[in-house]
Amino acid sequence: MPARNRRLPRDLSWPLTPTDLREGLGAQEAEAADVYFGELPSDDGFVLLARWEPQPSSNYSHSGVRPAWWSPVRIVVAPVPAAERAATRRALRQDALPRLAAWITAARRAPEGWRMAPHDCSWGFRDGAVLHRGDGPPPG
Repeated sequence: MPARNRRLPRDLSWPLTPTDLREGLGAQEAEAADVYFGELPSDDGFVLLARWEPQPSSNYSHSGVRPAWWSPVRIVVAPVPAAERAATRRALRQDALPRLAAWITAARRAPEGWRMAPHDCSWGFRDGAVLHRGDGPPPG
């Protein structure tokens, strides 16, 4: 990410880029998701967070967002120490992004009861291993 666009101190870096997300999730899914690049490192080491948020029940109940603009998929990428970026990026691209893409696809096809509740999953990288926590794939 160009220095002029950085919101991070020099010792931190995001392990994934918008291009990584487009390649890992597919361009259409990456564009449809609400993606945020965080400014603070994660306290627990989980750096790729995804959340399924059900659509609000009324037209403007959620911060004035029109239903047509609503995306039920929220993705947050937390920064990591710059020295750990390359290894974290490689691991997330190989393991976490394909699993996240499958989770999103399953979530969109899940029964209505599942889609009406919030769900989370997240990935991290520690000691050479990709860590996962959160909801498993939706039933379907």
